[in-house]
Amino acid sequence: MQISTEELPGGVTRVRLDGRMDIAGAQSVDLKMNIVAGSAHRLLIDLEKVEFLGSMGLRSIVIPARAVHSRGGKVVLFAPTPMVESVLKTSGIDALLPVHHSLDAAIAALE
Repeated sequence: MQISTEELPGGVTRVRLDGRMDIAGAQSVDLKMNIVAGSAHRLLIDLEKVEFLGSMGLRSIVIPARAVHSRGGKVVLFAPTPMVESVLKTSGIDALLPVHHSLDAAIAALE
């Protein structure tokens, strides 16, 4: 599992995830996700290259999102594959974290 961050205009932090968010993948990104969530106020989690999302992967997204929300920030999920989006909808995570397929819409939702 690969993770990278990028600062976008408007104070948006984009976290790009690439690979499988299974147990091993989640463990490999947990620390960095929590560090990013500790300072981000507007967080865009890019799921475009996530091939698989399991329960531990959901945990790796939800816990940092709660940290951002607890400080009055916002989090959106961007461009999940159909399989990953199905997991998000089945788990109900999409009710907590909005899912967007357009980068402009995702950024606008963070304002």
